[in-house]
Amino acid sequence: MNFDYSEKVKTYQQKLTDFMNDYIYPNEKKYEKQLNQQESRWAEIPPVLEELKVEAKEQGLWNLFFSDDTYGAGLKNIEYAPLCEIMGRSLLAPEVFNCNAPDTGNMEVLSRYGSEEQKEKWLKPLLNGQIRSCFSMTEPDVASSDATNIEARIERDGEEYVINGRKWWSSGAGDPRCEIAIFMGKTDPNAAKYEQQSMILVPLDTPGVSIRRMLPVFGYDHAPHGHGEIDFNDVRVPASNMIWGEGKGFAIAQGRLGPGRIHHCMRLIGAAERALEELCKRVQSREAFKKPISEQGVVQEWIADSRIELEQARLLTLKAAYMMDTVGNKAAKTEIAMIKVVAPNMALRVLDRAIQAHGAAGVSNDFTLAAQWANSRTLRLADGPDEVHRRQLARLELSKYKE
Repeated sequence: MNFDYSEKVKTYQQKLTDFMNDYIYPNEKKYEKQLNQQESRWAEIPPVLEELKVEAKEQGLWNLFFSDDTYGAGLKNIEYAPLCEIMGRSLLAPEVFNCNAPDTGNMEVLSRYGSEEQKEKWLKPLLNGQIRSCFSMTEPDVASSDATNIEARIERDGEEYVINGRKWWSSGAGDPRCEIAIFMGKTDPNAAKYEQQSMILVPLDTPGVSIRRMLPVFGYDHAPHGHGEIDFNDVRVPASNMIWGEGKGFAIAQGRLGPGRIHHCMRLIGAAERALEELCKRVQSREAFKKPISEQGVVQEWIADSRIELEQARLLTLKAAYMMDTVGNKAAKTEIAMIKVVAPNMALRVLDRAIQAHGAAGVSNDFTLAAQWANSRTLRLADGPDEVHRRQLARLELSKYKE
């Protein structure tokens, strides 16, 4: 495995770093200020966000996540990894480059499994950043870490499908630009275990779709993006909205989650890198007990441990990306599962040390640390909790030694 960055990647790294310094970091507070000045945090998009997106497009920093050069930059996973890491340094950045979840995963689903009609109607506007989308899989009444538990129904009725169920943590549903949901439900409860589920496209303005509430994360509402709890009551959509075919939902989910999981890990490494930078700057600028905080032995241990853990996580992420590129997502499932456990826990430790070094300021909104901590903690659950990935890893390891 060779993890050297190509000249193309180095060029993108420099362009992204310059963009972050020139546009993203200076506008983080402006974005929040504009959001809070609106009559409703959910009704409008802060103008600065659209301005930044226009600039990113003009600079060719758009849809970098797409490995298919028909739709994006044509970068391999291992090439995208260091770029996604840079974006992860700010919670504002991914959308600016149209590389934000859940749209990235939904775009990949449509590009791989969608019909030409579906691509024309939904993929193109998503690629252009004209609309946003959500992914409705998780349900409040079942343990959704096991996707076979899903109870929502998708039933054929002539040339339509009728959809019923309640979903929550449909990220992006609060956005006024969110026009489409990819909904996962059961079409045949009596089919084989992994062929009961299907995915279907549901426009959010369809009669019977009702957003009950937006769910906060550790007190953060994440407006205007948000995480919706949505009722689907006798929702009717054309049969042509079915993605790939009945019974293909579980297969689509596995194809979608592999890249999504590693993208989260890449961003978490960027968040942790920024936290370590802020930690180092803070402890050298403050004194306690008549000497710089940086001279305290425990603080030096924090810094050393953070650097060690960051490098370990980055190398494992690059290995997973390399394997996805060379042998495919299925063969890379062990590495994807490992990094999905390692990266959020690493980021939480580094962020926690940075928060501690900042004292009371660390838990405030004056710095990005608290918000990044909340996001990182969520990612120990999103796209499969740690326990599910550990279970899979243990089974794979045990299988090597079966007689």
